[in-house]
Amino acid sequence: MKKIKILIVDDEASQRKLLSGFLEKNDFNVLTAENGEDALEKYPAFFSPIAIVDMKMPGMNGLELLEKLKEINPFIQVLVLTAFGSVETAVEAMKSGAIDYLTKPIEDLEELVLKLRRASEQNRLIVDNQVMSEKISEIFPSTEIIGESQSINKVKEMITMVAPQEATLLITGPSGTGKELIARSVHALSPRAEKKLVAINCAAFPENLLESELFGYEKGAFTGATKLKQGRFELADGGTLFLDEIGELPLTMQVKLLRVLEERKVERLGSVTEIDLDIRIIAATNRDLEKMVEEKSFREDLFYRLNVVRLDLPPLANRGGDILLLTNKFIEKFSRKVGKEIKGLTPEAVEILTKYDWPGNIRELENVIERAIILTRGEFLDKTDFFALSGNSKVSTDGQIRTIAEREKEHAAIGHAGAQISGSGIAVGLQSKGTTVIHQRDLAPLNNLELFSQAPNLTLESYRAIGRNAARYAKKQPVNPVPVKI
Repeated sequence: MKKIKILIVDDEASQRKLLSGFLEKNDFNVLTAENGEDALEKYPAFFSPIAIVDMKMPGMNGLELLEKLKEINPFIQVLVLTAFGSVETAVEAMKSGAIDYLTKPIEDLEELVLKLRRASEQNRLIVDNQVMSEKISEIFPSTEIIGESQSINKVKEMITMVAPQEATLLITGPSGTGKELIARSVHALSPRAEKKLVAINCAAFPENLLESELFGYEKGAFTGATKLKQGRFELADGGTLFLDEIGELPLTMQVKLLRVLEERKVERLGSVTEIDLDIRIIAATNRDLEKMVEEKSFREDLFYRLNVVRLDLPPLANRGGDILLLTNKFIEKFSRKVGKEIKGLTPEAVEILTKYDWPGNIRELENVIERAIILTRGEFLDKTDFFALSGNSKVSTDGQIRTIAEREKEHAAIGHAGAQISGSGIAVGLQSKGTTVIHQRDLAPLNNLELFSQAPNLTLESYRAIGRNAARYAKKQPVNPVPVKI
């Protein structure tokens, strides 16, 4: 059996001798270093999967060394050693990437051996999963994470680190950033991948229905309960339960969820029998749970139960070139869906998409690209296909398309000259921006989903009626109903 390599860094010679001697007797291949500089000089050739690092050393301290080791080997498992066993020290080390901390003097060396063997196995799983993640889009197409920006690469790295673990995961980030996609990726790379991932949106059910959805119920538990129903906890047994919008959970339900998290048991409504659970919990929210805890609208004890490992997703505006990578993916997806051959973007369209701040994030981008492909008449998406963005108007923050009335209000001239209608568009005088052309095809009634897919076939009469409304706004006149004909 191949010996597990381990690096021990401690400025105390007696401590190095004690640990190395004991671990070598237990079939570890040990390298020691007396300080951070010595460790960094020796480590590249040794390249162990595990290190024990003293927190307090002359020169480079343990946290600084931990970060340097992570730069050399992102998958190294580091246990920090300290004579100051405070919670603050442990938390700081864990935030920096340590997997555990040990307090001097180490009294239970047998327990240390078990921790090191677990760390070795964890390292092996992470490395294996890194290899697997390169093929993840082929094995699990629905979990493909698009992007190469620094911020999304950190998310990908975090996924490979937390996926093999059983710890509860809290995913935070603005709406539309892909929290469910991340949850599915974590599940797909976990030891539970062959079992179910069961998802539930906590904001989608009133409180009484949410309880029965989560916990299930026995036949006859209440009026209308004509047969036994398994809850989401039971359905996820052996796999993963994804609790989306956890910040919307009522306080009374928070108490019940806390009990399940602590005991890993659930009772159906109308039953006194406890059912053992073997599940991993992943929760997600776009709310500030810390603030909610302060406001007493979210239980502090539940927050700590959920916030064991946290993964913060960046807004799309902070992901740089990922915007175009995602755009290309959506062009490919929706071109296939609507049966058009869209070859790409014009330079003007690229400029508009990359300068827009995307308050609705990926969901908004996907929405905008789908709409543009449906309505465009060319082989390339041009700036005219993204008029709502180029005019500096904002799509609503939840990623929904503005109604036609809202679009007219935002783009028509206010307090300036009227509009003139031509065959292809409406020249509208804008007080601060000169003249802008509102194309007829951009003024299709997008708020009507039934007409949405047929928008390119709207009659010229309907287009002109919409155009007249734009002119009326320009003159501060009331708007007439638009006669829509197809």
